[in-house]
Amino acid sequence: MPLRFEYRTTSTVPIEVAGLVPSAVCEKSLAEIERLPIWHGNRQRPLAEFFRVSGSAADHCLEFVGDLSSVQRLGTGMTEGSLRIEGSAGRHLGAEMRGGSIDVSGAADDWLGAEMHGGVIRVRGNAGDLVGAAYRGSPRGMTGGTILVEGNVGQEAGHSMRRGLIAVGGSAGEFAATNMIAGSLLVFGRCGTRPGAGMRRGTLALLGGQMPELLVSFRPGSICRPQFMRLFLRWLAEQDFPVPEGLLDADYRIYHGDRLAIGRGEILVRQ
Repeated sequence: MPLRFEYRTTSTVPIEVAGLVPSAVCEKSLAEIERLPIWHGNRQRPLAEFFRVSGSAADHCLEFVGDLSSVQRLGTGMTEGSLRIEGSAGRHLGAEMRGGSIDVSGAADDWLGAEMHGGVIRVRGNAGDLVGAAYRGSPRGMTGGTILVEGNVGQEAGHSMRRGLIAVGGSAGEFAATNMIAGSLLVFGRCGTRPGAGMRRGTLALLGGQMPELLVSFRPGSICRPQFMRLFLRWLAEQDFPVPEGLLDADYRIYHGDRLAIGRGEILVRQ
């Protein structure tokens, strides 16, 4: 049985639970866990004021239940184990994560997987802005791992991404893959304007068949059928990610850029 946290308040003041990860609580008693300090606004409170705790963390699995959209930094710095959220989650979910897995049945707010280094995050609903992105002033965002969002994402997904995979089952906002250093961002729905701005290397694959408004610093290339895209799509289908039929044999127009940066990135637009 996992260690279960039932959220029992409707506070509109943000609650921060950074450090509440499997490796930190697996050897603690329920009484010790209930006394753990968490931030409610600018004040520290015992965890038991907001969560009803039950079960055991012996299997390194944590389960959160309720609308946690005001609960921030769940899974921050996580290194191993699993975290399941039956509901929605707040900002910075899985930020700086290094290992393990996070599964969200609802939506996630901004900064999902920000500066993530490893592990897997899966969100069954939508996600906010700056998925897998770098914090302001930081040289790079996501450097490894996988983020799967079955719904839509906001602006600047993959900002300054260095390595890893982000797959978006729905649409993405403006400036997707902006300042991308390397890695792969797949968008199955529509994409907002100016994708790939400042892109140095990496791949942005637009699978919705819609031609977005590209910057003039991207040069059109040939029509191709990359083998790595087939491998990505097959792997996603094996993970039960919603991959539309017919994509395995799709053709893509490739655009090279951003020529105002190093210019070795590529935007693949399904034909």
